[in-house]
Amino acid sequence: MSNALEISQLEKVYENGFRALKGIDLAVQEGDFFALLGPNGAGKSTSLGIVSSLVNKSAGNVKVFGYDLDTQREQVKRCLGIVPQEFNFNSFEKVEDIIIQQAGYYGLPRKLAKERTEKYLKKLDLWDKRSTQAQRLSGGMKRRLMIARALVHEPKMLILDEPTAGVDIEIRRSMWTFLKELNAQGTTIILTTHYLEEAESLCRNIAIIGQGSIIAQGRTKELLKEKNKSTFVADLTGECAEVPESLAPFDARLVDNTSLEFSLQKGRSLNTIFSALSEVGLEVNSIRPKTNRLEELFIDLTGKEQVKETAL
Repeated sequence: MSNALEISQLEKVYENGFRALKGIDLAVQEGDFFALLGPNGAGKSTSLGIVSSLVNKSAGNVKVFGYDLDTQREQVKRCLGIVPQEFNFNSFEKVEDIIIQQAGYYGLPRKLAKERTEKYLKKLDLWDKRSTQAQRLSGGMKRRLMIARALVHEPKMLILDEPTAGVDIEIRRSMWTFLKELNAQGTTIILTTHYLEEAESLCRNIAIIGQGSIIAQGRTKELLKEKNKSTFVADLTGECAEVPESLAPFDARLVDNTSLEFSLQKGRSLNTIFSALSEVGLEVNSIRPKTNRLEELFIDLTGKEQVKETAL
């Protein structure tokens, strides 16, 4: 399978000497659903800003569906739909007009522009708001409007920077469903997100960037196998005043007098903690992960805990 995106030795050095990107290499296959993860300031938005021609690179090469960013910039732009983190439409314009105007930038005939506008506003549950000024939309609706605008010319690749930031769980889940359907139809999707549950649920492949360098990349499931440990919370049927010494190998600590947090090293079964608890007379009512698996991998690799609470 050919690559939708190829990044080679990409660097970005700002005028003050700050190296935002330190020669990163990255490849995204055509049709993939890919996540670029990293703490704030790691270089995620800078990388995608360069790909989308919003940021000028200092060195390196970028190809999108075989088109070179330096010599075939217009072809690259036509392949891309961009959803930036910040709302950047005219808030006084009507929803429908914003989409039709965007279609015009790509040379779509007005009839086709209106058809596409109706198509994507309906898919994103905004059709009944088509005559509403954008400023009157909720945050979640504005985010969906941004996605509809990016799709009106039906790009081969959709790039989303924090697409569900600031939206409630119900809207986030509906957007996940839409993006999965879009990807299933062949659109390559690349996103950055702080909701790590989102990346684990949606993305087949991920890359983790830290301080301007790629520190891990590959299939999501394979990377998750590399976790050194997993942290769980056990809800006990009775009360526990202190942690028994026999649970020290599990780094156990009390959350409260009926909940116990513990860690399991890679390769150890949950049965080992059940046996250890049973030996000291503690029974488990329920057990759950403290965080999602990808968040723990993220923290292990970056040493950063600058992540938002996952939506569980």
